[in-house]
Amino acid sequence: MPSPGPDDDAYPAVARTAPTLAALEEHLVRCRACPRLVEWREEVARTKRAAFRDEEYWARPVPGFGDERAGIAVVGLAPAAHGANRTGRMFTGDRSGEFLFAALHRFGLANQPVAVSRDDGLELYGVRVVAPVRCAPPANKPTPDERRRCSSYLARELELLAPTVRVAVALGQIGWNALLDALAEQGWAVPRPRPRFAHGAEVTLRHSAPVPGAGGRGVPPGAGLTVLGSFHVSQQNTFTGRLTPRMLDDVLVRARELAGLGALP
Repeated sequence: MPSPGPDDDAYPAVARTAPTLAALEEHLVRCRACPRLVEWREEVARTKRAAFRDEEYWARPVPGFGDERAGIAVVGLAPAAHGANRTGRMFTGDRSGEFLFAALHRFGLANQPVAVSRDDGLELYGVRVVAPVRCAPPANKPTPDERRRCSSYLARELELLAPTVRVAVALGQIGWNALLDALAEQGWAVPRPRPRFAHGAEVTLRHSAPVPGAGGRGVPPGAGLTVLGSFHVSQQNTFTGRLTPRMLDDVLVRARELAGLGALP
């Protein structure tokens, strides 16, 4: 059977074989498996927002970003049309990113509080930002079928990060559910009934067998992974006060503690 092309529905499944994060990224950025998302991300790049009319939009799937040996994974939803779809980096170039990276910087998890472009010098320490959907969806609402197709990328990224990640912060209910789906498939013991999403929710999962990871390094049996819930850093939440800086700070303090990242610098 020939290998699927980038516009084939089966293309994302091949991501499961990516040996490294770099290989996964190279594969991801060529994906065209979801026609509606491809059409939307490219249409946004053609029409642009007036404030960015002189910029060239990324308009491709957006890879994960951050430390390749992270102790904390932050799981979002999908790129914003004029944010990551424009800049090519998760949570970069929009208000949601301003809120998130400012918080990470407050706790020594980022070298600067702003993220405006792929070449702005931002570095994350002990943190990697990932998402269950890698293309900007219309109205920020991917369909269940689009989430299904894209799930291979989140799953493989989590596998490659497994040797070091001890905490996953899910931003919003979609990120929470997608994360638990991926972890259950990998053999993590997700309780039944499944834990419900809430801001501040916390559940620790155990694995009964080694979890495959990068370079053949696995997670020993019995290792724990704690999933924390936080409201998403969307403008809808931050502008209305549903999510305040203090609320996100509380989640990050707990994440840093559980990941064993040591005292604040």
